[in-house]
Amino acid sequence: MRSRPYTGLVAVAAVAALTATACTAQDQEQHRPKEKAALFKPGSEISYKKYGKDYPATKVKDGPGPCSYESISRKDYSGQTLKIISHAVPVIGEPTQLHAKQFEEITGGKVEVVNVPFGELHQKILTPLQAGQPAYDVMFYPSLWIGDMAPYLAPVPQKYLDTPGMQDVTQAYMDVATWDGKVVQYPVDGDRHYLKVRTDVLKDPKWQAEYKEATGKDLKVPTTWAEYQEMGDVLSGRDLDGDGKKNYGSAEVTKRDDLTFSAFISRAAPYVKNPDVKGGVFFDVETMKPLINTPGFVRALEDMVKAKSTWAPGGANFGLGDEIFSFGGGQALMSYSWDDAFIQAQQPDSRIRNTVEAAPLPGSSEVYNRTTKSWDRKANQAAYFTWGWTSAVAKASSHQEMAFDYLCFFSNEANTALDLTIGRFGVNPYRISHFDPEFWERQGWDKDVAEAYVKTLAGMEENPNRVFDLRVPGVNQFMSALANGVAAALAGQESPQRALDGVAGEWTKITDRIGKEKVQSAYRDVVALEDGS
Repeated sequence: MRSRPYTGLVAVAAVAALTATACTAQDQEQHRPKEKAALFKPGSEISYKKYGKDYPATKVKDGPGPCSYESISRKDYSGQTLKIISHAVPVIGEPTQLHAKQFEEITGGKVEVVNVPFGELHQKILTPLQAGQPAYDVMFYPSLWIGDMAPYLAPVPQKYLDTPGMQDVTQAYMDVATWDGKVVQYPVDGDRHYLKVRTDVLKDPKWQAEYKEATGKDLKVPTTWAEYQEMGDVLSGRDLDGDGKKNYGSAEVTKRDDLTFSAFISRAAPYVKNPDVKGGVFFDVETMKPLINTPGFVRALEDMVKAKSTWAPGGANFGLGDEIFSFGGGQALMSYSWDDAFIQAQQPDSRIRNTVEAAPLPGSSEVYNRTTKSWDRKANQAAYFTWGWTSAVAKASSHQEMAFDYLCFFSNEANTALDLTIGRFGVNPYRISHFDPEFWERQGWDKDVAEAYVKTLAGMEENPNRVFDLRVPGVNQFMSALANGVAAALAGQESPQRALDGVAGEWTKITDRIGKEKVQSAYRDVVALEDGS
């Protein structure tokens, strides 16, 4: 999933709203598809193999419904061109291209895809939207940008909301797609952070004995960040699997401009999300005073600094790709972030396939209470729903039906079933049906691996103590400031407290610059998701 830095929001003067709605009813009528004979029979076998040797030979059946290959192939979009912007290949960019090619083949329409590095994506999408120029009909981007994008997005029409696939989307990800009561993002991915660990090492009698001697404890999946650190300290720098190469305790996303802020929030979640305290994790929702430098966040950053001793060489500058291949390739004993590292470990050619386990993010033995300004000494665990890719259609697009048909096709049951199994695609479970262990067993996963994976992901949906990303206008600026502070502490340039004090100061300035009431209004929606209100 994900790739490079959050950059500051580019100031762009808005033009008349009339331009943004230049698509008339007549235009829409002209751009509706003609009907033609279906190119697929109901239940046809679907495979990506013909598109290249890098795609698995896996076959699935085309599901019924309006998004299926059979249904979409009845539509004739010849003479029409759909313009799409997406992330760089491979993460979300590759499936965007693949499904564009398929859509062209079965509808006769033309689909142009522009792939953009993460650091440029926000500006490339938002600038033409703000200028009222529909440069793209379809946009793929991180779902937490909804606060900036929502005014320019077309609500998803009811006929698409009624499709079987959309009805299957989990409540959490329908919430992520919703703004001011309207579904304006089309769900194509579901992301959470969770723990990954190599069970072959945990079950090895040699390492069990050495760990017991060193700590007096049994070697098991860690349930707190303290246990995570202890396991890394004892086992890092050893050849854990007999291949003649050293293994290391933890692979983490630590590169300042490559989603470090998300890794830090994972570490902070159990220290700052107190189930008995409502009203905001990142800000006090009533005053909009930043909470990012309060004791729970400081404790998490202190932990992250300590973890440096367990990282592989170069681990202090790991981007997401490095984390994926460090754990997925067997170098690291543990990691935590998006699905990608786990799916990489479970690829058919992986040497550690079926010797890994998914588990909830580590928790803590105490959680900060910002109301009493003291620590509550009790076990705490918080689920972190960390943005995820989404898609949307521009309100100003004159090809809205073609655009929504493309997204409907992109996320149909057959395509999603195949996309979920390709680690580099960045498409992760977001539908209730994805939490069926038998689906994963059919991909060659051992039963215990599949069941632990599904239990972990489904458990997050059910956990009432949840953290969601900061979905407010200017979120890039807030997260960039946070990443800078975390990076300064990891580099030893500032203490965790001073680094986060600096972040809090920047957040106050950003809030004032964007407008306190504007940020507060959007943040109330985030708090409502977290508090379950």
